[in-house]
Amino acid sequence: MEIDVKVKKVNEKAKLPQRATNGSAGADLYACIDSPVTIRPGELVKIPVGIAIELPSSDMAAFLFARSGLGVKYGICLSNGVGVVDSDYRGEICVGLCNVSDKEYTVQPEERIAQMVIMPVFAANYVEAQALGETVRGEGGFGSSGKM
Repeated sequence: MEIDVKVKKVNEKAKLPQRATNGSAGADLYACIDSPVTIRPGELVKIPVGIAIELPSSDMAAFLFARSGLGVKYGICLSNGVGVVDSDYRGEICVGLCNVSDKEYTVQPEERIAQMVIMPVFAANYVEAQALGETVRGEGGFGSSGKM
């Protein structure tokens, strides 16, 4: 299924999000910076991508995920785990990156730094309840379902 997402360049040097292949779930986001930015081990940085978006429905959000190559090869991950761009946000998208490796990493201008996936969201009504339905797992958490 395809949808149209309006993209506004807030920086003339920005590149539009682009899927690498037809099977790619996410569209790559590109660093919109004038010069390289070095991220030292343990450091957090905010990298602008030079665009703002308008989603076609309030029942959607854009989710920003790490690029697997940056994470696995270099230890460069999103500082907030997953970024969330709400449907009513119209400002520039920025990506928070962190370096969990023991080596510096330098982000280059126009480098692919994250991927954006558009997904449906549900507006939940939170209703207080005195009891919840029974399940086999019950209140077992963190590792309660076993290691394998």
